Amino acid sequence: MTNWQELLLQNDYDQIISYSKQGIELYPNVGEGYYYLGLAFLLQSKDEEADNIWTLGLKNSSDADLYTKELYEILRREADRQEELKEYQVSLTIRQNIRRIMPQNFENLVQIVYLYLQLQIFNIQTLQELDLINLIQSGIDINDNALLQLIENISFTPISQATSEEVMSFYLGFISSCIPYVQNKEVGTSKLIYAAFSQKLRLDISLKFVDMCLQLCPDSIMVLGFLVQLYIKHDRYNEALEVARNIIVKFPESLDQTIAYHLLLSAIMSAGGNWQEIKVIFAKYQSLLSDLVQQNPVDMNRFYVTYICMSCFFAPYIQDMPQDNRAIQNKVMSLVQSNMQHYQSEITQRFQNNQRLRKESPRSLKSSKLRIGYLATSLRQHSVGWLARSLFQHFDRDSFEIYGYFPEYSQCKDFLQEWYVRQMHKSFREGVDYWGDNFLVAEQIDRDRIDLLVDLESMTSGNCCDILALKPAPLQVSWLGWDASGLPAIDYYIADPYVLPENAQEYYSEKIWRLPKTYIAVDGFETSIATLRRSDLDIPADAIVYFSSQKSYKRHPDIVRAQLQIIRKVPNSYFIIKGLADETSMQNFFYEIADSEGVERDYLKFLPFAKFEAEHRANMAIADIVLDTYPYNGATTTMETLWMGIPMVTQVGEQFVARNSYTMMMNAGITEGIAWNVQEYVEWGVKFGMDPQLRQTVAWKLRQSRKTSSLWDGRQFAKEMENAYRQMWEIHNG
Repeated sequence: MTNWQELLLQNDYDQIISYSKQGIELYPNVGEGYYYLGLAFLLQSKDEEADNIWTLGLKNSSDADLYTKELYEILRREADRQEELKEYQVSLTIRQNIRRIMPQNFENLVQIVYLYLQLQIFNIQTLQELDLINLIQSGIDINDNALLQLIENISFTPISQATSEEVMSFYLGFISSCIPYVQNKEVGTSKLIYAAFSQKLRLDISLKFVDMCLQLCPDSIMVLGFLVQLYIKHDRYNEALEVARNIIVKFPESLDQTIAYHLLLSAIMSAGGNWQEIKVIFAKYQSLLSDLVQQNPVDMNRFYVTYICMSCFFAPYIQDMPQDNRAIQNKVMSLVQSNMQHYQSEITQRFQNNQRLRKESPRSLKSSKLRIGYLATSLRQHSVGWLARSLFQHFDRDSFEIYGYFPEYSQCKDFLQEWYVRQMHKSFREGVDYWGDNFLVAEQIDRDRIDLLVDLESMTSGNCCDILALKPAPLQVSWLGWDASGLPAIDYYIADPYVLPENAQEYYSEKIWRLPKTYIAVDGFETSIATLRRSDLDIPADAIVYFSSQKSYKRHPDIVRAQLQIIRKVPNSYFIIKGLADETSMQNFFYEIADSEGVERDYLKFLPFAKFEAEHRANMAIADIVLDTYPYNGATTTMETLWMGIPMVTQVGEQFVARNSYTMMMNAGITEGIAWNVQEYVEWGVKFGMDPQLRQTVAWKLRQSRKTSSLWDGRQFAKEMENAYRQMWEIHNG
């Protein structure tokens, strides 16, 4: 048997056939020769010969059940091996033969479904032909893990690709028919939630997933939390708030309350405007987090851990107090990591052992390429996707191998996401290379022997936090996606001379690595034809137009008050407000402050986000001045403003997100518009509005900066990032 297994690995089918025939001649009643002879025929596409030899072996066997069981195990192992090699058609052929031998083997039928999906030949007819529902309902013993895999596979791919209501209805009906037979209801619920939320499904379809989840777990905070997020995702803020408030009442336990207030804060900040209640909820939430850190549980359910890892997301929008914010954040993320490593202790230990062995015999930088992995959900049409392009465009392919890991990979066509995949030496994508379990990503990072893993999400993605907490790479670095997470498994946080104050290392758990000039650079932005004119908004041609395009989270009342003071002080000025939020809530919020500041409501104009980024940039030409937000600045929006040559006013704070615009303006060679307090912010806003010469001077400087500024030199920036990677790796290896 050992020789045959080795010959299989070498694809030496002729030798297998020779050995097998000799074995059958010597031992005609022993099944082994028949098993491997038939398999060798099958792997040479001789299906009929394979079937004949297995039938002969069964006829000569003294124990038909044992013969069938042993043949199944050999075929199953080879099918799994071929699947690992991504030889999906070969694996499918083997499994179809298993089906002829054992037609009611449920696990095999589930793997056939998986292979149909991988080969893109899955449809209603193939599913019906397998007759899985009748088999499930027949009362035979069903492996729960196989049933969960089947539900996951159908949920994750065919639903999002359904071409008609009839097809969609069939798949939903199929999944619903499986639900009563699921034994591990919590795992089943999490798989349904994960599949539904990671796809861009219609709200009514997603709500059907919620109904199925409630069949499994009628009183589940996990399901209700998903429902809140679902409503927010579809801009149904009132429904999100109602469900979140009900969760607070329904789940009085301390840990549940922490999750409940997280959901309520998320819903109310997404809707925008109600800052008095936001501050009350935030204070309660901070208190709950402090209690949780004090308790220091190390065996939290993974669902809770995923929420907790994003618990400090809201603080920088509410207050510019990095010492206080990061003190609690570092403790929370340490708690997250200890729970994840407890939950996956075996994987964590394996990673540590592998890294220790590799460090004992490190590869030479001179003799091999450094392997850089990027972990991201946002390398697509997203702020991170737009800003990271130049780094990937210019990286040194002679010195580095670039690997991409894409949990939450979008199944919808996204040209930028596809572009990133093409830049990779190798990519690992959810829904393409694997389904569901994100620990598979961590294991793939380990198998790929990644030297340095770059985290592009920080704590904005629970899935990425789960992976990073296990430390699958010896060096882990956060860059670009957000402020540093505070996760102990992260070694470095990439910044520059401006975006963090000099004393920032005092309250960061990560080692701050400052690039020489800027922590971000791009070669430019695409624009299209403008679709918005002043006349469309009833704005006079000679008016002064101020502009702000941000999400509701960033509309802090203090900065909005300052913005409206500028409008009041500059005659014939208008304010265009653009961004995601509940339309009524946001307008009422601005109108209330406008009334208190003596600004007529007609001077405020509200716009939704543009459908395409290039259109948004082109339409920015309508503005004379852009007013930034505080305590959370723009980032991509600031880069776009500077590229379009529009003067900007920003207030600089202490935290990373209150200094983004500052570092970008400094690197573009602009100091005009940089304010260090709210009074200076108003003064700069008024000065720009009243002085057309000043606006023209700044616009000219910005146009000139395209030729000279480090902010627009993607090639040089890529070199500086690569130098940082090399130095980090050298330090790691002593």
